[in-house]
Amino acid sequence: MKLGLIAGNGRFPFLLLDAARAQGLAVVVAAIREETDPEIDQRAARDPDITVHWLSLGELSRLIQTFHQEGVSRAVMAGQVKHKQIFSSIRPDWRLAKLLLNLRTRNTDMLLGAVAKVLGDEGIELISSTAFLEPLLAQAGVLTVRTPDENERMNIECGLGVAYAVAGYDIGQTVVVAAQACVAVEAMEGTDAAIERAGQIMRSLDGSDPVSPSTLDRRLTVVKVAKPNQDMRFDVPVVGFTTVETMIQAGASCLSVEAGRTLLFDRDSLLERANRAGIAIVATPRGN
Repeated sequence: MKLGLIAGNGRFPFLLLDAARAQGLAVVVAAIREETDPEIDQRAARDPDITVHWLSLGELSRLIQTFHQEGVSRAVMAGQVKHKQIFSSIRPDWRLAKLLLNLRTRNTDMLLGAVAKVLGDEGIELISSTAFLEPLLAQAGVLTVRTPDENERMNIECGLGVAYAVAGYDIGQTVVVAAQACVAVEAMEGTDAAIERAGQIMRSLDGSDPVSPSTLDRRLTVVKVAKPNQDMRFDVPVVGFTTVETMIQAGASCLSVEAGRTLLFDRDSLLERANRAGIAIVATPRGN
């Protein structure tokens, strides 16, 4: 049996590729020219059961044709496609253009949900992106040596309320908090860019205002959640090693992710780096 893999950017496609091959599945990769790491070609060169087809982000008809020709009836999306690509200069084919015109709003859920329906209508079932990677989902509890302190716990509580609301509107899944004040909210730029922006904001405070947050605890707490009705087929929250590195540069000391619905990539390296930097990471169940 062949599995179709619609590959975005980052390491997610490679992890899923390894997991699928470990289960003996041949994989047909639809590599997105604007997103996918070219290393995917090297992987295919070493494994005859991996086939790579390169296509543009706007070529939905070609994607369907490729999977039909390869005999793919089940597919998975893995890897981020930058939200801003929706508004980029990429030219959609007739099928994607029609889909975009019929969308009520151009957010991730609407767009990818519509693509999933089109694929389903063509006999290609889009399955959960965590189907092969469940061991990577964060389990509830403190994941690092250091536990969040009282201030960080209050930041998490504050951040969860904001993050759930923002995620409910499919704006973003991450907020950054300091001294129980929201410093940055993720939108199209992505998690790491939102963390960087929060760090820049905090560094810009000179402390001259006696009631400014800069006179309080300036440490940042990052809170990342899933959407209220998260479709695990796409846009699943992901945290990786680079997220921790970004936190260090931004002056963030604590990270809260949603338990059971967040993938931790490079888990050992991620936690080891967090421990060395004194960062606390906790997986919080929804509602807690």
